[in-house]
Amino acid sequence: MNSWQKYLDPQHLAKLQGLPLRARTVVEGYLAGLHRSPYRGFSVEFAQHREYSPGDDLRYVDWKVFGRTDKIYLKQYEEETNQICYFVLDVSASMTYRSEPAPLTKLEYAKCAVAALAYLALLQNDAVAFASYDWQLREWLSPAGTAAHLDRLLTVVDRISAGEHSSAKTVFYELAQRFRKRGLVIILSDLLDNVDELLAGLKYFRFRRHDVIVFQILDPAEVDFPFSQLAQFRALEGTAQVLVDPRAIRRAYLAALEKHTRTLAAGCRLHKIDYQLLRTDQPLGLALAGYLARRAKLRW
Repeated sequence: MNSWQKYLDPQHLAKLQGLPLRARTVVEGYLAGLHRSPYRGFSVEFAQHREYSPGDDLRYVDWKVFGRTDKIYLKQYEEETNQICYFVLDVSASMTYRSEPAPLTKLEYAKCAVAALAYLALLQNDAVAFASYDWQLREWLSPAGTAAHLDRLLTVVDRISAGEHSSAKTVFYELAQRFRKRGLVIILSDLLDNVDELLAGLKYFRFRRHDVIVFQILDPAEVDFPFSQLAQFRALEGTAQVLVDPRAIRRAYLAALEKHTRTLAAGCRLHKIDYQLLRTDQPLGLALAGYLARRAKLRW
């Protein structure tokens, strides 16, 4: 098994292949659910260049560009790609959290989601691109639509480790400049950041006319706050530590989290951004199937 294949293993995808046929069909046929227009056209008009990936057809190499730049680029035509899916993964330190009931950390869960959706995107002839970030851009893979590119993307996803604190607004602005071609931006993060800055960053993508989906990934302990014994809480993105009685702060904590997620969801709706909360104790296949079914129903 290749290093990345564990993310496509049925166990890590919550037994995606074992879903009821109807739910599985929704996931595998997700094209209609993820973007409005399934086809860009059937012309053979030149659209753009993209970087060569091992396994690509050499018939499409632009040798004139190679002669000028000494780099290999392929000519891409309108009918080759339905859409570009830009995956944006938060790898900040807070994403490493995992409580006892959760089978995966938030980062591992997000990696599984990237792997599943990227695989399905390529099955539908979409191109995929990938970026990871904390306070700065960490990884960037330009869009491509080949099986070799999927292997490359998932190898990168597999080796990623957690970084430092996050700064979404700054990174989202930079990425909005990189995402030159309109497409679908899929962001996976715990979004435990300043809401105003998060929404300001998300608006950069909408300004560039991208369709945007935001998956907020939280651990069940972050959502339910089940702690009852005196405990010392330590910041994952900093050095702060505090000894508290969880029972004394539970109500205030849950109220603050509810306000945070409610404000974030309302801001996303205002800017026509899809927002979906995912808990890391949810089977990933079922969570994606449910979300995509709802999205498809709303859009068609």
